[in-house]
Amino acid sequence: QVQLVESGGGLVQAGGSLRLSCAASGRTFSTLAMGWFRQAPGKEREFVAGIWRGGSTYPANSVKGRFTISRNNVVNTVYLQMNSLRPEDTAVYSCAAKSGVVNTDPRLWDYWGQGTQVTVSS
Repeated sequence: QVQLVESGGGLVQAGGSLRLSCAASGRTFSTLAMGWFRQAPGKEREFVAGIWRGGSTYPANSVKGRFTISRNNVVNTVYLQMNSLRPEDTAVYSCAAKSGVVNTDPRLWDYWGQGTQVTVSS
């Protein structure tokens, strides 16, 4: 059993930055792979970035160079630093966790947070 709670979403102008946080509880955080997904209205859920238990990261091509995923195993939190935001980044961003390795398919992830809205204005 893992509980995930996201925070940090909001409204930002194009070119601005936001940092999302995901606090985990209920299971040993350091044993899990963590990831961020997003879903825009009328679109399928899309993989954004993942981080292995050892700290290696894997960003999606659409955000590579702009977004950075990181984790702090002392406070059981994963972060998504988003820079150079674009209107097409507007979506609900969700935190996810799973045992094993990072995967881009959302159907293979075990635990999900409720999501946080990110809106980028032009």
